[in-house]
Formats: sequence, structure tokens, C-alpha cells
Amino acid sequence: MSTSSPRVGIIGTGAIGGFYGLMLARSGLDVHFLLRSEFDTVNTHGLRVESAVHGTLQMPVQAYADVADMPPCDWLLVGAKTTSNAELAPVIAKAAAADCKVVLLQNGLGVEEQLRPLLPASLHLLGGLCYICVNREAPGVVRHQALGAVNLGYHSGPAVDAVMRQNIAEAGADLFRAAGIDSQAMGNLAQARWQKLVWNVPYNGLSVLLRANTTALMSNPHSRALIQALMAEVVEGARSRGHEVPEGYAEHLFAATEKMPDYWPSMYHDFTGQRPLELDVIYAEPLARAREAGCSLPRIEALYQALAFIDQDNRGASRDVAPPLPEVPQRSHE
Repeated sequence: MSTSSPRVGIIGTGAIGGFYGLMLARSGLDVHFLLRSEFDTVNTHGLRVESAVHGTLQMPVQAYADVADMPPCDWLLVGAKTTSNAELAPVIAKAAAADCKVVLLQNGLGVEEQLRPLLPASLHLLGGLCYICVNREAPGVVRHQALGAVNLGYHSGPAVDAVMRQNIAEAGADLFRAAGIDSQAMGNLAQARWQKLVWNVPYNGLSVLLRANTTALMSNPHSRALIQALMAEVVEGARSRGHEVPEGYAEHLFAATEKMPDYWPSMYHDFTGQRPLELDVIYAEPLARAREAGCSLPRIEALYQALAFIDQDNRGASRDVAPPLPEVPQRSHE
């Protein structure tokens, strides 16, 4: 790998992959975008980001419809939904250069554990947590409303030394910072994923259940109380697993959401597009891990059951009850 100019691949050029990929390409990095249905549009017209922060950004990009046509990449940013990870594993393996760093820009718990067994052991696997209001507006067009930070943490791979692992995470953060994006290397990825659930669990699920964006949810006293109760349960679940959540963290996120523009979370866009909802990693896995620690989260479980029904009905699946929570193997740590 060339440390001076690494080659970056984007797997899943939707809202997340499109925004961060275009920002990296704009900074001068060699970025390659893998697309499916939007290839013709992006290959002809390039990518466009309509950003409330950066203005309108549009530029031609190196686009591919087939991973076999992509050059081997030193870094791969996976912006696709977690529901497609199993089918993406061979794509990632084909696009990866030797010693490649694979960053999952995805929400939820257990995403790295799901993908790790499907990837070559030689690849480094990192988690990337995106704090951003962004959505795909049209083929090749991304709307960026607010925020944009992305934090990286090393999960697994050939770097077994703690210093090496942290250095790799720092190198990834450097790429984003050079593109004008706030980015930090995280020492505890599992803890950071629990902390991100404090926002994702209430707002993603309630946007679908109540058909409401963040402004509507924050404007009603009943939904506000429910959001705070769900946030408190996530904090309880995290602490049951030994993960620290700072005092006042949930209150800080709640207050910050009041200042956000009208925003429809990503799960609502999946619902309106009749795509599978990311229920396993955002709800079922946290519930199972908390249950393993002897911690009951009844409000989150009720929300999960309701969303599972909605998801099945929305996609024309059978109207059975929500699938049982998965059994979680005993772990010495997370």
C-alpha cells in the first residue's frame, strides 16, 4: 500500500457512501465507486451532493458496475445496509488489495462479528460510526442536511498489537480529516456502538412506527417521553454489558436533536422503499446481549416486536409474530 496516496473503494454508493466518497475524492484521493442500479446515471453525470454545510458538490467519479473491473483498493468503505452484508463479502474480497482496511460505515451491534468469518483473515476490519443527517434524494444525488463526523475503531485482523490497531484507526481518521471531515480513532468500538444506539433505537424505530420525522417526534410530549424512556433503556443495556455511558449523554443527544433540521432517519427511507429494516442489528442483537447479562429492556422489546410486524407486512411477508431474539454465545468481552 502506498502511504502517500492510498486507493479508496466505496462499496454501496448510497447516501453514506456517496457523501463520504465524494468528499474524499474532492480532497484529491484516488476513489473508486461500485454501484448497481445507479451506475449508468453516475457514470454519465457524476455524483452530486446538495449540502447545507458545504454547498453543492458535483464531480465526475470513477464508477463501476462490476467489482471485477475495479482496481485493488487499500481502503474499502462499506456504506451498504447491514441486511446485505453476507452477499457483499465476496465483493469485498475481490476489491481488496493486500493488507486492505475494510471500514463498515453501518449502524447497530454485531455487524463486524457477522461479516468477519466471511472475509479473508488477511483483511483488517474496522467499524465506522457516522454522525450525519444525509439521505439519497435521486439516482446519483445525495442530500446532506447537517453534521458529518465519522469515528473509526479497529475490530479484528492481522494487527494483533494494540498500538498497531490504534495506528490503523488513526490512519483512517486522517483520510477523513484531510477531506474536511471531523474524525477520531476510537479505542473501544463495542462501547461506541452501544452509545450510538442511544439515538438510533428511538428515532429510527419511532419514525417508522409513528410515521414522523425528528421535528414531529420532538414536538409532542408523548413521543418525547417515549424517546427519553427508550434512551434510558439503551444506557441500561450498555451498562449491563460493562460499557460506560457518561452521565448526561442521553440528555445531550436529546437536546441536540431539538436543534436538528427536519430529518427522516434512514430506517424510514428503507420502510418507504419497501426494503428490509435493519432490525437485527439495531434491536434484536442489543436485546439479546442485554438479556444475556440479566437485563430486561421491555420498551425496546415492544418497539422491536411492532417494527417486525410492520416490516413483514410492508414487504408482503407473512404476518407472523416477530422472530425470537437470537441466542448470544457467551463472550469474555465485547
